[in-house]
Amino acid sequence: MSADFLQRLRDIAGAQHVLTDAFDIAPYCTDWRGRYSGQPTCVVKPANTDEVAAVVAACAAAGIAVVPQGGNTGLCGGATPCGAASVPQGEVVVSLARLNRVRAIDTDNNTMTVEAGCTLAAVQSAAAAANRLFPLSLAAEGTATIGGNLSTNAGGVQVLRYGNARELCLGLEVVLPDGRIWNGLRGLRKDNTGYDMKHLFIGAEGTLGLITAAVLKLFSRPRAVATAWVAIPSPQAAVALLTRLREKIGGRVTAFELIGRPALNLVLQHIPGSRNPLAENSPWQVLIELSDTMESDLSAPLEEALCAAVAAGEAGDAALARNTTQAQALWALRENIAEAQKIEGFSIKHDISLPVSRIPEFIARCDAALTARFPGVRIVCFGHLGDGNLHYNQSKPIGQENSAFIAQSAAVNRVVHDLVHELDGSISAEHGLGQLKREEILRYKSPIEMDMMRAIKRALDPHGLMNPGKIL
Repeated sequence: MSADFLQRLRDIAGAQHVLTDAFDIAPYCTDWRGRYSGQPTCVVKPANTDEVAAVVAACAAAGIAVVPQGGNTGLCGGATPCGAASVPQGEVVVSLARLNRVRAIDTDNNTMTVEAGCTLAAVQSAAAAANRLFPLSLAAEGTATIGGNLSTNAGGVQVLRYGNARELCLGLEVVLPDGRIWNGLRGLRKDNTGYDMKHLFIGAEGTLGLITAAVLKLFSRPRAVATAWVAIPSPQAAVALLTRLREKIGGRVTAFELIGRPALNLVLQHIPGSRNPLAENSPWQVLIELSDTMESDLSAPLEEALCAAVAAGEAGDAALARNTTQAQALWALRENIAEAQKIEGFSIKHDISLPVSRIPEFIARCDAALTARFPGVRIVCFGHLGDGNLHYNQSKPIGQENSAFIAQSAAVNRVVHDLVHELDGSISAEHGLGQLKREEILRYKSPIEMDMMRAIKRALDPHGLMNPGKIL
């Protein structure tokens, strides 16, 4: 990369915001899991959309690849540079962290316009300050940014009621691969004027352009919440309990999380202050949250439904949160699973989705197949049962054995993903494809789908400079 090009970037963003020293760029070179690393030529931190556009235009003119990065919390290597071996022309990481303004909140329209570098937690706080709710919620919300959430079509724990990131976005501002700015920041719920262009960029992982701002949907804040941790005998019982709650309580079921015993054990082992809320050691448990915008006592209908579930054999012991502190403690058990797994060591991770009705069959069949083929495997299964999304991960408890097991990732993936495909599921529910699944997806998407995706990529990014090595 020439000195003239680097000077051009410094002229655009300011010298202090163009990082070239190895120590300074190190935090941008490796993904959260520590699985993928790549060495970019530099990291640029523009301050606004115009600067992002100028940086991208300069990269396009020089034939330099662009790697967009938000909070760098992804699990598939989608925001990590690939390195010189894969991208000989060089890469520039464009960090959007400085684009962190809330541009507008319209409470009458129930929308807010925010820049891509705003953390999810900051967006939630800004909505709360306006007496509104932005419902996207996930464990990394203190670090993950809205741009990254939209680029991966993030899900989280409340998709059951509010939908994923795609459904929470009304408009986008995007810098295209040639440096032009598309302003699609319209807070409209109806706009039937041809192709809905924003959907090209949501879930595209920065391969078609850089999201710089978004118009997000807001909702009324809940005035009543009930939270419970419930022991269940099996995933089939969990599905039956979810159906029961939906029939009895309806749309107030906000979250329904499934947690297998191995997942809970890792949290209890590695996260200080964690404790089991139940006396019995159930093989499975669910975390349930109900919410209502009306002042009401949700604990009564929840207790009634749980009593009926106990009588039907769908549930065992239960712990109902009596205050916010207790509810937060229950949620911490669920939200710290990923961190506990990271502390424990590497695992083979799967982020899959299935029809809710087929989840019990998948777990039973896949557990049996993996146990037979890989004796001693530990299966950590948890996730958003309410919307059919499981995090289904494997490792071995002993370090040396685990290293050998991780080396068999391709064989494990084949067992898991082939069964997911057989049961009409998806091998990526909310984490994206990134580098992790860019080859794997070829086995499961039809040639026609792949042709359409490549055609869109060629149309918007003919030189292949936007986040190369990801998805395609």
